[in-house]
Amino acid sequence: MINANLIGFEDIPQTIPHFCLESFRLNNKPDALSYKIEDVWKHLSGAEVIEKIKNIALGLADLGVKAGDKIAIISENRPEWSLTDLAILSLRAVNVPIYTTQAVEQIRYILEDSGAKMLFISGKKLWKHAEQAIQSVERLEKLVFFDTDAKPADDNRAMLLSDIEKRGIEADKIDSNSFENYLKQIEETDLATIIYTSGTTGEPKGVMLTHDNFVSNVTAISKGLPILNTDRSLAVLPLSHIFERTVFYVLCANGVAIHYCAAFDQIASHLQEVKPTIMTAVPRLFEQVYHKIVKKGKAAGGWKTSLFDWALEVGQEYWEAKDTHKSVSPILAGKHAVASRLVFSKWREGVGGSLRFFVSGGAPLSKKLSYAFWAAGIPILQGYGMTEACVTCANRADDNKVGSIGTPFEGIEMKIAEKDSEVLVRGRNVMQGYYNKPEETAKVIDEEGWYHTGDVGYEDEDGHFFITDRIKDLFKLSNGKYVAPLQVESLLKQSSLIAQAVVVGSGRKQVGALIVPDWDSLKQTLEEEGITTKGTREELCENPFVIKRVQKDAVDLTREMNDYERVKRVYLLPREFSIDKGEMTPTLKIKRGVIDEKYEEAIDEICGS
Repeated sequence: MINANLIGFEDIPQTIPHFCLESFRLNNKPDALSYKIEDVWKHLSGAEVIEKIKNIALGLADLGVKAGDKIAIISENRPEWSLTDLAILSLRAVNVPIYTTQAVEQIRYILEDSGAKMLFISGKKLWKHAEQAIQSVERLEKLVFFDTDAKPADDNRAMLLSDIEKRGIEADKIDSNSFENYLKQIEETDLATIIYTSGTTGEPKGVMLTHDNFVSNVTAISKGLPILNTDRSLAVLPLSHIFERTVFYVLCANGVAIHYCAAFDQIASHLQEVKPTIMTAVPRLFEQVYHKIVKKGKAAGGWKTSLFDWALEVGQEYWEAKDTHKSVSPILAGKHAVASRLVFSKWREGVGGSLRFFVSGGAPLSKKLSYAFWAAGIPILQGYGMTEACVTCANRADDNKVGSIGTPFEGIEMKIAEKDSEVLVRGRNVMQGYYNKPEETAKVIDEEGWYHTGDVGYEDEDGHFFITDRIKDLFKLSNGKYVAPLQVESLLKQSSLIAQAVVVGSGRKQVGALIVPDWDSLKQTLEEEGITTKGTREELCENPFVIKRVQKDAVDLTREMNDYERVKRVYLLPREFSIDKGEMTPTLKIKRGVIDEKYEEAIDEICGS
C-alpha cells in the first residue's frame, strides 16, 4: 500500500525535486536530515532543507548554470551531497557523481567525458586525492568545496558552498519567485544524472537516467515496501551509487528521517545512536557483523559458548523451516523463543533495537547468514538492481524467499532469456542509454526495449527470481564444466577465517580459491588449536598448517556443491585486494581478469595447469 505522503503527487509534475521538496514541506520534520559533527548530532528541519536547496540552486543559476549543464560531485555521505544534488536537478542541470574511491585516471576520464563545467568536492582529503586529475581538466569553470578549510588558495576557480548559498539569498531578494519558476520548467524527460559504471573491464560508461526513470522507480518501490513517515534510516552506502541514491529519493518522498554515516567504521556507534527502523546495506556488512558476533560468542567460553552454539543451530533449523514452508513443531518454536530471549535479543540491540527490516543488494548473501539474521528477528530483504535500470525487484516482508532477489516492482517486467538464461528487464526504470556511446547502448537494449543485464538466473514457480552469476564471470574448467564463482564465494564468506575470497580455475583441472584471511580470527583459531602464529603474514601464508586450516573451512563449506564446483585447494594472500592496485572496482567488485593475470602462477599451483 502506498504511503499517504505520496497521495496527491499525481497532481504535480513528476520530477525528483517536486517529489522531495513537497515531502519536506508536508512533513517538515525537525530531523529531516541529520549528521554528526565530532560527538554531536546536528539536524536540519524540512523547512531548512528546502531553504538550503533553494539558495544553492539560485546561487548556481547566478553563476551561469543552466539546463543541461553537467555538474560533478565527489564527496562522502553528508547532507551537502543531497542538498547540492537536488539544487542541480532543480535547474534542469545534470548531476555527475564520482565515487570517492575512484582512481585518479578514472576521475579525469569522467570529468572530461561528461563535459562537467563545475565540480563539488567535500574536503581536504578528497581534494588531495583528486587534485592531479582535476587540475588537468581545463573545462572546469568552478571548484566548490563543502568544508571551509579545504579551499586551495592558489586556484582562482575555487569557492565555498557557503558562498554559493549567499549568492542565492541575494538572488531571492531580487526575485522571490525565481526558484518556483525554475521548478516549473523541469520536464519528466529531462536528463537527471550520468552515473559512470565502475566496470570490471574497460573504461567506465556513463549511464543516462532521466527524472522519469527515478520517479517511476520511487513510486513503484513506495508501493511495494512498507515505508512509513515515522521511520528512521541510516545512509551508509555511498550516495554516488545508484542503490543509495534511489533509496534516498524513496525515503525523501515518504517523509523518512535520514541520518548520514560518512565512514564504515562509524556504523556500529551510529546504529546505537540513531536506532534506525529501515536501512540499506550490502552483504559484506552482514558478513562482518555475523563474524564479529560469532567470534564474541565463541570467546565467551564454557556454558555461554554452548548456549550460543545451540541458539545458532536452533535459529538455522527454525528459519529454514519457515522459509521452505515446512511445519514448525511446538518444541522447535519453544526452543527458538528461548534462543531469541537469551541470545538473539543481543543481536537486535546491536543494530539499535528498532530495526523493522534491512534491504540488501549488490551481491548474493548466503542462506546460512540470511537464516541467522531472520531467526534473530532482523529481517533482510534481498533485492536487485543495476545502474542501468535502478532498483528492479526485491523480496517483501510478507513474501520473502531466502536466496532469491524477490519479485519485480510494479510496472517493471523481468524475464529469463531462453537462449542463455540471461535476466532481462523492461520498464520506465531502464536508462536512456550510455552517454556518447550509441553502439554500446545498442548492445544491451534490444529493439523491444529489453535491457540485457549480463546476469544469469532463473524464475521459480512462485515468480521469484534468482541470480546465479554474471555471464562474463562464468568460467570453464578443462573438463568442459562451467563454474559460477559468485555462488561458491558466497559460501566461503560464511567462514569467520575468510575476509576475501576469489574462486579461480578457468581452463584448469579443478576449482581453487585465492583467500585473504581475517587475520585476527585466524590467529585466534590457530592458537586455540595449538598451531603457532609466529611470523609475518607472508610467512604464515606459506605455513602448511595455516594453509590446511583455512582450506578445511573452504572444503567443508563447498561440500554440498557438485564435485567439479567444490574448492579443493586454497592459496593464501597476506593483504586484501584493493582498488589502488587495480584489483577491484570503486564499488568493490573483483576485476577477475586482473586477478587471473596477476596470480597466474598461484592459480596454476592450486588448480593444475
